This record gives sequence, C-alpha cells and structure tokens, in this order.
Amino acid sequence: MGLSRELGIDLGTFNTQIAEGNQILQQEPTVVAIIVDEMKLVELGTTALSMMGRVPESIEVIRPLRFGVIAEYELTEIYLRELIKKVTGPTLFFKPRLLISAPYGVTSVERRAVVEAGLGAGGREVNIIPQPLAAALGVDLPIGTPTGNMIICLGAGTSQAAVISMSSIVSAETIRVAGLKLDEAIINYVRKKYGLIIGQPTAEQLKLNIGAASPVQEEKTMEIQAQDQVSGLPKPASLTTNEIVEALQPPLEEIVASIRRVLEKTPPELISDIIDRGVALCGGTSLLKGLDKYLTVALGIPAYVVENPVTCTVEGAAKGFSILEVLLRSQGR
Repeated sequence: MGLSRELGIDLGTFNTQIAEGNQILQQEPTVVAIIVDEMKLVELGTTALSMMGRVPESIEVIRPLRFGVIAEYELTEIYLRELIKKVTGPTLFFKPRLLISAPYGVTSVERRAVVEAGLGAGGREVNIIPQPLAAALGVDLPIGTPTGNMIICLGAGTSQAAVISMSSIVSAETIRVAGLKLDEAIINYVRKKYGLIIGQPTAEQLKLNIGAASPVQEEKTMEIQAQDQVSGLPKPASLTTNEIVEALQPPLEEIVASIRRVLEKTPPELISDIIDRGVALCGGTSLLKGLDKYLTVALGIPAYVVENPVTCTVEGAAKGFSILEVLLRSQGR
C-alpha cells in the first residue's frame, strides 16, 4: 500500500461511504448543517439529518448533492474533508489517493467538480469511477471477461442501467428517477386522494414499511400524521400497501423504459449472456419489496438483488485501485 492510503468513496445523493481494502470505514448521510451568514459547518451526517426542519433560520440544513451530482460545491468539499479526517485522523502527513464514484454520463464540468472537491478535501490524487462499474466490481461480476454483465443501480437521486464487458461500459443510461422520485409520487398520491400533505420523511417511511412494486394479497396498513390541505390542521390517515403500489407505478414504469433502452443498444451476443446470468440490482431503492419480481416480469429477464446492495458501490470503488489503468484507459485518459 505504500505510505499513502487508498480510499474508495461512494459520494451519493443520500449517503456517502468510504472504504479501504475490504473495510467500510465511514457511512454517513450526505447532509450538512451550516450557519448561513458565515458558511460555517455546525454538524454533518446523521446529526445534521436529525436537525432537518427543526432549526432556526440562522442555521440551514442542506444536501450538497442533487441527482448524484454536486449542487453545492463548497459544502461538498467541507463535508468530504471532515469525513476523510474522521478516517485518516487530523494530521495528514501523506495525503490519501481517492477513487470516487460518480453517475454514468456526468458532464466534464460535473466530473471536474468531483475531482476538485476531492483534492480540496485533502486527496493527493483523485480519479473517478462510474457508479455501475464500481457496483459491478463490488458484487464480483466477471466484468474483466468478454461476456455481458448487466447491473442496475437504484439510488436516491438516480437510476443507472449498464451493460459491462472487458471492464468497460458497453451501453448505459442514467435517469433522475429513483428513491426520491418514488417518495414524491407517494406525496402527490396522498395529496390528490386524501387532500393531505405529508413530508418526504413520512413518504419514505410508507415506502419502506408497507410499500411494494406489485399488488400483494396480504396488505399491510400504516397510520400516519398528515396536515389537512384546506384547514392546515393535523389529521391522521391510514394507508395500505396496494395504495402505495398504485402511487409508485408511474416512476417504476420510467425506470423500466430506461432499462429497455439500454438493452436495445446492446449487441445480441451480450444479451444472450445477460439472459443466462440475469440482471443484478443494487442501491437502496432495490430493496423495495418485490422489485426483483416486478422487473423480471417487465423485462423478461431474471432480475435479482445482490447480497450487498447498499455497500457494493463503495466496496467496488476501493477495489478499483487494482484495475486503475484499465479504468483510466476506458475513460480515454
């Protein structure tokens, strides 16, 4: 390893993780709380997240990434610096090398922002690995061979479908329809059907606790506290699994359409490999109940959730140092 540490980083819309070798060293929500006037950090990660919607106007709680890309550059750098400091300790004699995952298809400006933020946060050398490639490495798909491997990364901000062969992405697409859009769909459904307003955290709880991708025989029910759209007063409501299923259909159909477009752009030889092997699903949103079965039916290809869906991208980023030359070559560098 030499004197310089090699850290794989999965910089996500919702969560950021840092790994080294086979170990995950940090896992925190991608959230910062700052004193607005001074741009001074108050808290980050889990503590900052718990302050959301509960702080005075002088403090702002912000997610510095939107749809997987940096929206607030300075805050991303501050956040990363603090997170890296937790891993390396406050005194950096030897700056770490960083391999940071970014959504497939980011623009050169967005890519540059990630590199600059990594350097500003204390990295000696910063390279980028596309998220689907990192995830495929993290689940040990045989991507170094001339066979077709398909992985679908379903995060909070983006859904990415990619076909990989010879350690390179053959065809892929990123859409901004993922976990947060599913939450939005639930919020809109509750407003239209019941005239009630709920926030994103409540929508997420509904999705996690009783949500599913397809109708179920045995429904679950969940009680929520909402706000009446007309009177503005608190009002309880009760929702069932199949109501959440109905709410989620439009965004799920968009995800399916995106995956189909990737398959259409894939050479037939690789398609036959994918049919044999199945489609790997990863990312937090892949844990939606029954999503694997839903996609199997919609695509006509077996889809399965990998063993480490939430951590495979960061684990793959840490492994990426072993094939760094191949990665840089496939990115034309």
